[in-house]
Amino acid sequence: MEKYQEIERSIIKKYRKDIWSKFVKAVQEYQLIEENDKIMVCISGGKDSFLMAKCIQELVRHGKIPFEAVYVVMNPGYREHHLEMIQKNADLLNIPIQIFESDIFEVVNQSDFKSPCYLCARMRRGHLYHKASELGCNKIALGHHFNDVIETTLLSMFYGAEIKTMMPKLHSDNFEGVELIRPLYLVKEADIIAWQKFNGLTFINCACKFTEKISAEDDDSSKRKAVKQLIQILKKENSEIDHNIFKALDNINLNCVLGVKKDGRYKSFLEDYKDR
Repeated sequence: MEKYQEIERSIIKKYRKDIWSKFVKAVQEYQLIEENDKIMVCISGGKDSFLMAKCIQELVRHGKIPFEAVYVVMNPGYREHHLEMIQKNADLLNIPIQIFESDIFEVVNQSDFKSPCYLCARMRRGHLYHKASELGCNKIALGHHFNDVIETTLLSMFYGAEIKTMMPKLHSDNFEGVELIRPLYLVKEADIIAWQKFNGLTFINCACKFTEKISAEDDDSSKRKAVKQLIQILKKENSEIDHNIFKALDNINLNCVLGVKKDGRYKSFLEDYKDR
């Protein structure tokens, strides 16, 4: 048995409950993949996106719904050894990747934008939508997982003063007919790491030159890192804390909130208060 076949088998067998079943549940529950979809699977080079690619490969081969997937790597300006590692892992995992170039890192590093990570994310998204349109894809798959959802929720509350989360799918505002989907939405990061270690795999982390620089100067600068640490502290007192945060987003009691906002319009609880 080839190495990639052993890795595929581990997803279906050893990590069936923690990875494969949760992947399939998200796909079905949130209707992420439909018949005749053409999905651009975005691989950043990290553990999450490579695992997502393997799961989608399995679904293409053995799933009941016919759809097509293309596996794309955007090079925003990686160093050569990062690109070599991505290609090496793609070969090892038997994923036929296409690499396309962009100048995102160069633009971000030369800008004086206060939030370079935000600018980078916005530019990445634009390049990916353009590439999806070029390839004739109607969906873009990203490798965000369960922990990303929880952390994003708390970041929005703590630093954005609003309750919102990372959705399992959303329509593009600027590219009609293109959707963004997150098939690992229910898969926990700890299980992805366990899968990676079990198979002896090594992936790149964030390969952004700017991030590497600020990390060397101040390892505690990341708000997301602080939120991640907070969740781990809270889990020591309540092991279900992350699950409860997630379920709360699907169980909002509108009778007990001060106000809600939809499509840019704010509505206070006072608007309906006198009618009760």
